[in-house]
Amino acid sequence: MTSQHAQPAVLGVERSERGRKWVPRAEDAAVTALQQQAGLDRIQASLLAGRHVTPEKAAGFLEPMLKADLPDPSSMAGMDQAVSTILDAMEARKTIVLFSDYDVDGGTSAAQMIRWGRGLGFDFGLHVPDRIRDGYGPSRQAFEKLKADGAELVVTLDCGAAAHDALHGAAEIDLPVVVIDHHLMDGLPPAEAIVNPNRPDDQSGLGHLAAAGVTFLLIVALNRAAKQRGMTPALDIRELLGLAAFGTVCDVVPMVGLNRTIVKQGLKVMDRQRIAGLNALSAIANIAPPFSSYHLGFVLGPRINAGGRIGKSEMGAQLLSTDDESKAHSHAIELDRLNRERRGLQDDMVRAAIEQAERQDNRAVIIVAMEGWHPGIIGIVAGRLKDRFERPAIVIGIDEEGVGKGSGRSIKGVDLGTRFTEALKAGLLEAGGGHAMAGGLTIWKDRIAAFSDWIESQLSAEVAEASQSPVSKVDGVLSPAAVNLSLVDAIEKVGPYGPQNPSPVFIVADVRVSFAKRLQGGHVRFTAQDRGGASVSGILFQGDETSLGQTLLDAGERHLHLLGQVKRNSWQGRDSADFQLKDLAWAD
Repeated sequence: MTSQHAQPAVLGVERSERGRKWVPRAEDAAVTALQQQAGLDRIQASLLAGRHVTPEKAAGFLEPMLKADLPDPSSMAGMDQAVSTILDAMEARKTIVLFSDYDVDGGTSAAQMIRWGRGLGFDFGLHVPDRIRDGYGPSRQAFEKLKADGAELVVTLDCGAAAHDALHGAAEIDLPVVVIDHHLMDGLPPAEAIVNPNRPDDQSGLGHLAAAGVTFLLIVALNRAAKQRGMTPALDIRELLGLAAFGTVCDVVPMVGLNRTIVKQGLKVMDRQRIAGLNALSAIANIAPPFSSYHLGFVLGPRINAGGRIGKSEMGAQLLSTDDESKAHSHAIELDRLNRERRGLQDDMVRAAIEQAERQDNRAVIIVAMEGWHPGIIGIVAGRLKDRFERPAIVIGIDEEGVGKGSGRSIKGVDLGTRFTEALKAGLLEAGGGHAMAGGLTIWKDRIAAFSDWIESQLSAEVAEASQSPVSKVDGVLSPAAVNLSLVDAIEKVGPYGPQNPSPVFIVADVRVSFAKRLQGGHVRFTAQDRGGASVSGILFQGDETSLGQTLLDAGERHLHLLGQVKRNSWQGRDSADFQLKDLAWAD
């Protein structure tokens, strides 16, 4: 395959407004093969070719089926031991407490387990740590409290794999723990069973799963074993796919393989609207089926996360597991209120963080810190900084005792989570770890400068290489008239999209901006016309955070090439195609 940097630039754009070269994502030969051999139209063939789908795999990619794609859960290390431990405790009517993370992935994992247990007449207990008071994951103190309150088995969900000290503490007080997780691990801590496709000895090849996906496979295995023991599960576990899809999308894991199948089929399950909490939250958010990944990741997900960020950590899991419509409605109202409060705090933090970051032009890794920043929002702010400056970003909120809670977001090709783990071993952090693209840390205020210098020395070369001659991959060039609902339908058939299966990017070529208006929040709504008078409607989000917004407003009669994504815009019961601008270049 031709090197991206050696490819001819699309429309000759070697350096866009954002300093990027525009290159084709797919090779013409691969597109033609899909058209001829798989019978696809040009757009869908281009999208599949750009995602390395061959003609013989096209049908399975467009319609992934759980029956064909679901692996044997027992292929995961520790799965059989976890199943027998949990079922033994259930049959003995022991008190089992689910210890879940406070985000959507943890909440959907807990809700799946609670719903499955309810179908067998068993009630799991639930404990979700408070993000601010307790921090992430289990601790010795938490396990001691659960033991004192009568817990006889704890099942951690979306946490626990790296909690060596806490799990040693559980062993010391004779509290059995089963760990269900997906985060990176450094060795195997003591536990009754550890199910994690990213544990060092796991050979399942399922390391891309979110915890919600791992939990769904656990339930598949539990269901199978329960029937073998003569137990009669009342729940069709396929009804849990909507929750598994929700957690998968919101944890931003690679949208490939089983993840893609879970989301594709899970969205269909969500459309049937059989979960009271999802129905209530959708009504509050003013959305309705058919649901999409966008609805999960950007409409419903932030509301669930708001409970864990600035409210009651257990509220998301409670909302998603209850069958009480009144309780679901009241929880949905409260989560929506917390999300509005979160947005206000976030806007203030983003402005202050950008001011600090703009003074770090010479740094490969942006690190900003301030006393009083809310630890529940730092991850969102880190993501905004990463997107704006196209560098890894770490945001640290410092409490009154001088303890900093940090969250980092990285760019492709720069492994941030591993560096956090290494910094912990080096004594720079009190806690730290995560994924390649994201991580969290705890640090004393007086160690931030030393940590900043250390991580700069570790990552500067990687960031330089990852940032060299950045490119934007283009799936096609469109006329304004081609941006319509038929195109949206074709795009959606190739979804769901996410990491490693990115949303398609198109160019609307040679147009002038006939209308542009700045909206509240810094967004810019615009209309562009080609030389024949055909127009396309579009929007630029957070237009005040880059030069793109002002360029649109000042373009005048000059012609532009617009690069962005074509999305469905639903407003007051009507659908239209909207062009979401990501970059632009002068056509002249």
